[in-house]
Amino acid sequence: MTMARPDTQVGPALRALAHDSASVRMRAALAVGTAPDPRYVGTLVERCATEPEFSVREMLTWALTRHGPGLTVPVLVDELRSARAQARSQALHTLSKIGDRSAWPAITRELLTDADDEVARSAWRAAVVLVPDGGAPALAAVLATQLGRGEREVQLSLSRALIALGAAIVPVLRTATEGADPRVRQHAIATEHLWRNPDAGFEFAIEEAKRIVALGRTGQEE
Repeated sequence: MTMARPDTQVGPALRALAHDSASVRMRAALAVGTAPDPRYVGTLVERCATEPEFSVREMLTWALTRHGPGLTVPVLVDELRSARAQARSQALHTLSKIGDRSAWPAITRELLTDADDEVARSAWRAAVVLVPDGGAPALAAVLATQLGRGEREVQLSLSRALIALGAAIVPVLRTATEGADPRVRQHAIATEHLWRNPDAGFEFAIEEAKRIVALGRTGQEE
């Protein structure tokens, strides 16, 4: 059991998390994660919502994973209702790293289809980690509604999330390849190709999917 540190140690550490220097904030997050204390959790989560530097945000997430899920998960779940996109995205990212399935009910359809790409991508990653046994088909059906969304980076994130669900994606991809939207058909075909041949690479899968759609065929007809 971790012994609580005196306020003379906690206060300076918390203030350092908001220092003007990114390197100071990084060292503070490392120190907080190295010596966890329940009093750090709220400030760590708050800082995740505003921290501008990616590397510091990653260290903040690591520091949170060093605290018990009983302390962190409820605070992170509350953060999913924030109006700030970065707060939602980082909370989802941290929940995916913690991997506590008690957070699963908080991964709502609204988050999985969030208008902000970074929030949606974080929700997809968290969902495939936290989905309970037997929940893959329903999750795949929701994720399939996002096929064709965004640019390559976003589409690759969705494809990876779907592929992580395994064979549960086959029916939803088959349906998507028969839809009216060519972007959706292309993305669905590319995802299936990548699932069946992961060494092919996403760029190759997308270009092959474009060719198939242009020729008026689906992946199942190849």
